[in-house]
Amino acid sequence: MSLSIDTAPLRVTENGGAETLHIGLIEAALGAEVTGLDAAQPLEAGQVLALKQALLERHVLVFKRQRLADGQFERLASYFGSVFRPPANVPVLGSDPYGGNTPDIVLVSNLAGGVLGHDELAAHADHHWTPVPSSGSLLYGIEVPSEGGDTTWVNLAAAWDALDAGTQREIADLKLITYNPFLRKLKPLTTGFPLYRTPDIEPLTPFEVHPLVRTHPDSGRRILHLGEKTEVEIVGVDPQYGAALITRLRAHLLQPRFAYTHRWSVGDIVYWDNQATLHARSAFDNGERRVLKRISLSGSRPY
Repeated sequence: MSLSIDTAPLRVTENGGAETLHIGLIEAALGAEVTGLDAAQPLEAGQVLALKQALLERHVLVFKRQRLADGQFERLASYFGSVFRPPANVPVLGSDPYGGNTPDIVLVSNLAGGVLGHDELAAHADHHWTPVPSSGSLLYGIEVPSEGGDTTWVNLAAAWDALDAGTQREIADLKLITYNPFLRKLKPLTTGFPLYRTPDIEPLTPFEVHPLVRTHPDSGRRILHLGEKTEVEIVGVDPQYGAALITRLRAHLLQPRFAYTHRWSVGDIVYWDNQATLHARSAFDNGERRVLKRISLSGSRPY
């Protein structure tokens, strides 16, 4: 089959087959919708390349009307990379409490055996606190509630671009520790979950030092590498200054102009660039069922 790219941005037509693959822009700061693709079937080279290019430009791809068995879901993810595997002593979503035994497919559900329940989740990037964070994740909707449970993605590259030149110079070379929230759950403070670690709080270990502003390994774009509420610390600065700066940057990146909110339908698969986005979830009625499956892909050390 031949593949041609239309003059409209990110619209792709596959000729010679029964289906036509379209990648259409979502009217938001990020996101593109993929239709006309049966992700349960093996993909062709042109399709994979078009999807990778669309992800690089739009950071979030929404595949509509899919129906995949676990093996087919794993095969789809494998076109874009290998499965993310954290160090054995670094707990992540779905792993044992102190790390290790992380499943390839994580059940994100409010049902027994699932993770993350039904509450609202603040904007975050998966695995920020690991030595080598994941490059991306694919989330597949099996059952969705009638209301709520929406996912919002934030464009961190656009957030960096929109900073004034003075702030960009101020933060360009700063180093950030993002402390592991799963370790904090094991070692809670009487004051709750801190947004910024101050000298009176013992640091969680192990921890990693990464750039506050990272460079995307494929596009070269600068990215504000910061979540909404995860405990952090800027290395080597006055704590009062660091906490105030983080508060200011968080208020900036959470502006609606950088966001896209997805209302889930059964059969949706969303593939996002974890290196360039945050994602958040709205709460939903725990009396309704929400069942999704997630595969995360390995990445590279931020620089």
